Amino acid sequence: MADRFFYTTPLHPLAQPLVEQLTWEYATRYGSYFGEPPGAEMSRYPAELFAPPDGNFVLLLRDGRAIAGGAFKRYDARTAELKRVWTDAGFRRQGLARRIVAELEAQALRQGYGKIYLTTGFRQPEAKALYLETGYRPLFDVAVDPETYGKLPFEKELSQVPAVLPRPPDPRSSLSAA
Repeated sequence: MADRFFYTTPLHPLAQPLVEQLTWEYATRYGSYFGEPPGAEMSRYPAELFAPPDGNFVLLLRDGRAIAGGAFKRYDARTAELKRVWTDAGFRRQGLARRIVAELEAQALRQGYGKIYLTTGFRQPEAKALYLETGYRPLFDVAVDPETYGKLPFEKELSQVPAVLPRPPDPRSSLSAA
């Protein structure tokens, strides 16, 4: 079976294994470094922020299993903020995060955004590399020790994104309808 994108919410049962992995990753990489309980980042935003009309949440499914996912929410009237880009630990090194980022960029463009903003943590060098390699402009000095900043902000104008396909089905639709 071919991989396919499925628009839904972070609360969908298919999303839960990815959400749990990402929560564990944040907790083990950062602990209480930012002055919050481990994993607090994952409960910072309610799921409805990642739903249309202002946001969206997508999973990449393979044989009915979520192998990668990500989301965006409104940052400002022109800018979407990328969040929760994640690949299942058993499916790494296949370019799946790049596919998720490209799909989220295209969807943000379809929803009327002109720019993407995001932050990643200083203990996530693979995420930093992903965003640099996919055309994001760092809003920090890359020559400085990333721990100096804590969170590493990036942005990208969506005019750099290739033409996109029509809007996907309603993200709150059932899996069988997707």
